[in-house]
Amino acid sequence: MTRSDTDSLLTTENLTKVYPGADRPALDGLNLRVKTGSIFGLLGPNGAGKTTLISILCTLLRPSSGRISVLGRDVVTQADEVRRLIGLVPQDLALYPSLSARENLRYFARILRISRQQIESRIDECLDLVGLLDCANQRISTYSGGMKRRANLAVGILHEPEILFLDEPTVGIDAQSRNLILERLAELNRAGMSLLYTTHYMEEAQQLCDEIAIIDAGKVLARGTPKQLVGDADNCENLEELFLALTGKQLRD
Repeated sequence: MTRSDTDSLLTTENLTKVYPGADRPALDGLNLRVKTGSIFGLLGPNGAGKTTLISILCTLLRPSSGRISVLGRDVVTQADEVRRLIGLVPQDLALYPSLSARENLRYFARILRISRQQIESRIDECLDLVGLLDCANQRISTYSGGMKRRANLAVGILHEPEILFLDEPTVGIDAQSRNLILERLAELNRAGMSLLYTTHYMEEAQQLCDEIAIIDAGKVLARGTPKQLVGDADNCENLEELFLALTGKQLRD
């Protein structure tokens, strides 16, 4: 383990992932280093490799080649250690619809080995943080889309991870829920939690992220603060214009 690894939130070196039968790599020699304590935005069109990257960083998927570390731990050889340090808010809802929000969190708290003495108080803290404490005993199936996304976030932070991976956590929800989620993520970061955030909403990245990387075809096209990237680009007045200039306007269905 090098000093740069211990100082970094995560590092990838020549990270490659090739799916069987694919005509090109999902990740193609991707190099990335993210600072501890930051909110790092990962932007890219559909198929750019964002979800594949998060899956590898979370030890859910093995890379084809390359070196990857999270908080100084190798994600392949030290996967168990990595899992204890991270939280994940996936793009697809990881909730049981027939259970209440409280029952969902209680189930995941036991999987995460939170002590029995702390489970209920920690559940209350997380539900309160996302504005769901008053309806904690309602079934998830009765929740609106925004409420489900907020419950999904509550599960991800139950065990107070050092780094939280968020894969499009505000997709398809109302403006009020989106605003609350962004505010709470900023609060968690100020309290010491590092975040890696993927989104298709450029205004979210500009509002929330300290630094961003734009990727496509499994490679980093640009990285820096949102202000730096827009300021350095020719004929781009905002992040969305820069994003389209780098990745093109061709539809990615």
